[in-house]
Amino acid sequence: MTTPAAKLQAPGRWAAAVVCALAGVAVFQFFGNANHGYIDTASLFYWWGFQWVNADSETEHGWLILGLSVWLWCRNLQISDGGLRVVDLNNPQSKIENPKSAIAAMTAGLALHALGFAAQQTRISIVGFLVFVWGVLRLAGGKRWSGAAAFPLAFMVFAIPLNALDSLGFWLRMWVIDASAALAHTLGIGVLQSGTQLLAPDGRYNYDVAAACSGVRSLTALAALALLAGYLNFRSWPRRATVLLACFPLVYLGNVARIFSIVVAAQRGGQTWGDRAHAFMGYGVFAIVLGGVFAIVAAIQRWWPEFRGGSPRLPKNEEGSECQTNAAEKRPYRAAAAIVALAVGEMLFLHYLATQPPRGLVGVALAAGEKDPIELPAFLGREWTGRIVPVSSVEREMLPADTGFSRRLYFNDRDPSKQVFLSIVLSGRDRTSIHRPELCLVGQGWTITGRDEHTFDYPRRPSAPDGGGKFPATVLRVRREVPGPRGPQHVPQLTVYWFVSGDHVVASHWERFLRDAWNRVVHARADRWAYVLMQTDASDGEAAAFARLQAVLNETLPAFQRLQPGE
Repeated sequence: MTTPAAKLQAPGRWAAAVVCALAGVAVFQFFGNANHGYIDTASLFYWWGFQWVNADSETEHGWLILGLSVWLWCRNLQISDGGLRVVDLNNPQSKIENPKSAIAAMTAGLALHALGFAAQQTRISIVGFLVFVWGVLRLAGGKRWSGAAAFPLAFMVFAIPLNALDSLGFWLRMWVIDASAALAHTLGIGVLQSGTQLLAPDGRYNYDVAAACSGVRSLTALAALALLAGYLNFRSWPRRATVLLACFPLVYLGNVARIFSIVVAAQRGGQTWGDRAHAFMGYGVFAIVLGGVFAIVAAIQRWWPEFRGGSPRLPKNEEGSECQTNAAEKRPYRAAAAIVALAVGEMLFLHYLATQPPRGLVGVALAAGEKDPIELPAFLGREWTGRIVPVSSVEREMLPADTGFSRRLYFNDRDPSKQVFLSIVLSGRDRTSIHRPELCLVGQGWTITGRDEHTFDYPRRPSAPDGGGKFPATVLRVRREVPGPRGPQHVPQLTVYWFVSGDHVVASHWERFLRDAWNRVVHARADRWAYVLMQTDASDGEAAAFARLQAVLNETLPAFQRLQPGE
């Protein structure tokens, strides 16, 4: 006998799930993205989808991840409980699940999104969206649907663009270059290594190992495929994790094999053969990594097998009358009403955040109008003369409209060939006014050969015992290849940068990132961080280059930087 409650529960939960889904779509569509610097949209869906079609984002595998996730969910549904319905209307003993876990998941997803919106971190909002989707599926289909969706939704993390891998990519690229050059030397090939370049002593070939050849571009996609292979072949997570971890050294070996084969081919047949090897081994990396992953899967199946006995665990049908369920189970629309009210409240709150004028501290002196930093001095003592460097139209279009600029190129009056470029970029409300300098330098054609930290003296303040008279800066050693009378020449430069707010001077992009996110979320304070960058030629040695930078800072820093060390 089928009770009336059982007949009403499935339609009620479906209707509640649809209402919750629509409420979530409204939040993520109209208040899903707080960053408008690079992608001017309020929609989380547009922001995320744009990364999948934009080659510069290097997340074009997102479509593949999405398709695999949908397939995995359907597959898991088929094997989870033999295809039983969430509520079997012909079975009076079917258990009606409490929707509390679904409500908790959707609430957590909306809370994560509010955190990401306040911190202007859309990637956090994406994680919140995935958690919200799990909650909707839990409400609509109970444990069967949510259990089947747990791994596919977690798998979607691989479709999130992660710019944090750029820093890893630099060092991975250097390791690939070092290993490839060492292998070439063992074969008697006298390849020369200059930073990220591998070139022949006689000039027959010259290859600059770009970031794509470091393996980071393919690392995310290959790691996803390795995890998928482990998931499909094993049930235990230790075995799945072993397959995933194995892909990392395989990616490194695959890219070493690629660069080494290019050098060998170029040594045999010149630049033409090297170019052919470059194109062919782009597929070879995937063959090496996936072949290695499948070999590891086979080895685990042979030497570390897992018990395959028994049948898939089926959900238990618990006896009891549906009339014993609590009020939330009898009236699933209450769950929907709670989520709708929460979504409406969150949209009102996010609208309030988005429309508030910027509140926060500024670390540099401001010019009239308080948009741009103060104009840098034109003359520095009797030795330096500065020329204004205009901001390009590309920068104006790419960065938010309230981004401020002030920059000059200083010439030494005694030796005009000695120059120092000083630039200040001041963020507005949108944090995308400032990004990692490494990205700009590579885009401008510079090759980064080293990175460390340097401490500058704050001018006209004696160094205190606690270091109060100094401040840190990141130093990038860069070079650019230019044509010369005797062939290509490498021009070395020092690039230094730091970030300053109203109460902190930091050298690290990540420290600025964390402090800014903390202030935005905890104190509702959007500081206007200034990104200060300096460049000078280092052909005459780093000691002389650092001395030039300090000489310019001695005259300019008191004029524009408000925060002094030790304050």
